[in-house]
Amino acid sequence: MEKIYSRASGIFEGAVSGFCPGCMHSTICKIVTQVIDELNMTDHTCFIQGVGCCGLSITYLDMDTISAPHGRACAIASAFKRCAPETLVFTYQGDGDLASIGLAETISAANRGENFTVIFVNNGTYGMTGGQMAPTTLVGTKTTTSPYGRDPGEHGYPIHMCELLSQLSAPAYIARVTCADVPNVRKAKAAVKKAFEYQLAGKGFSFVEFVTNCPTNWGMSPLETLDYVRDTVLNEFPLGEFRAK
Repeated sequence: MEKIYSRASGIFEGAVSGFCPGCMHSTICKIVTQVIDELNMTDHTCFIQGVGCCGLSITYLDMDTISAPHGRACAIASAFKRCAPETLVFTYQGDGDLASIGLAETISAANRGENFTVIFVNNGTYGMTGGQMAPTTLVGTKTTTSPYGRDPGEHGYPIHMCELLSQLSAPAYIARVTCADVPNVRKAKAAVKKAFEYQLAGKGFSFVEFVTNCPTNWGMSPLETLDYVRDTVLNEFPLGEFRAK
């Protein structure tokens, strides 16, 4: 019989996902490890783990790992990649970690054109710490810290990281993808592979944003969140490549 599928070597054998049922984090981790396998880089990769739900990836991904203080993953990745340029380096961060407390580190690394890759998981909430409003929370969305809905006059508007980073000259690759359905999973995998290939070619900073869900804090079933992503969230965060030098 022809073998058509196997577990990526970058996932711990027998690993059980710590992510909530229906969360797209598991799919993203799977995509990333499959791409790294295809590039034959599993033994030459280091990922910098962000704080929050992204931190659960440490029990899932079987590769060298550095746990960063909250928001500091891009600063650590910059240093690590400069010290070990032959290593495939990526950060794995959520919206609060990357776009709030870590906004300065993210923009500064991108502006310098640091040669590593950011995997940015945007689910519009602080998933692990109680469902607080995040930098990417949609206007009108009720959270534990915006019980009447996000009000632009009080809280500002959702931050668009791909659009923001696209204003800089240095980044080499910037894309926004989702895992809300099978065709988009394939597109997301292609974007991650392209970002890693850009890094291996020495082209500089690459950034892939995943528009994802959070069934637990959104108060929806997993299937309802997929419809909400497609019908509502993607209107605010359109998919596509924003930079491909």
